[in-house]
Amino acid sequence: MQRAAVDPIDVIIAPTVLTADPNEFTKLIGLYPTFAKRMQIDVVDGSFVATTTIPESAITALPTNIPVDLHMMVARPSEHLPHILRLKPNLCIFHAEATEDLLPIFAQLKQAGIKAGVAILPRTYPGSVEHYIKAADHVLIFAGELGKNGGTADLLQVEKVKLVRKINPDVEIGWDGGVSMDNVRTLAHSDINILNAGSSLRTEDPKAAWEALMKEREARGVKI
Repeated sequence: MQRAAVDPIDVIIAPTVLTADPNEFTKLIGLYPTFAKRMQIDVVDGSFVATTTIPESAITALPTNIPVDLHMMVARPSEHLPHILRLKPNLCIFHAEATEDLLPIFAQLKQAGIKAGVAILPRTYPGSVEHYIKAADHVLIFAGELGKNGGTADLLQVEKVKLVRKINPDVEIGWDGGVSMDNVRTLAHSDINILNAGSSLRTEDPKAAWEALMKEREARGVKI
């Protein structure tokens, strides 16, 4: 039986936290769980990407009232694993382009009850990392600019959804990069489970911005 595509009404819009400012970090991880159903914290190590954020070693605890995912933009995942196991996120995503084999990392995460995810950059063809996609609970299609807020979505990356589904039909698929009111409808109708939103929520009223995205994801027809 062919699996049903993800219904737009079931698509999760998860706020993302990407910052090097401790005060902003504290504010956002306290704010987003008051209205969102899931959130993502981005960690950038300064090696995999030139910028840096609040490191996972500086995070004392994660919010417990909603699932929290970690998106680890790091070169050497094994060096970050001890603190990830301590924090016990819902999901931890490492990049297929990291310098280490992710399969042993996935095994340790799953043994600790943490879902394992793999992120693929625009230059990475899903078939070249098939072994990771088969082993993962989540595949994150990255379509923005690493380590920065406010990137523009490369919508051509949507083509990877079908390729990922062919490798692992039931895997959860996420999208990161440039989610906005201009493209959320298209993305929500593209068989993607989770849309991670960053800069589009950096407004005076993040809850209202999130609710607008949630409403727009369900719309059908051509936007004019």
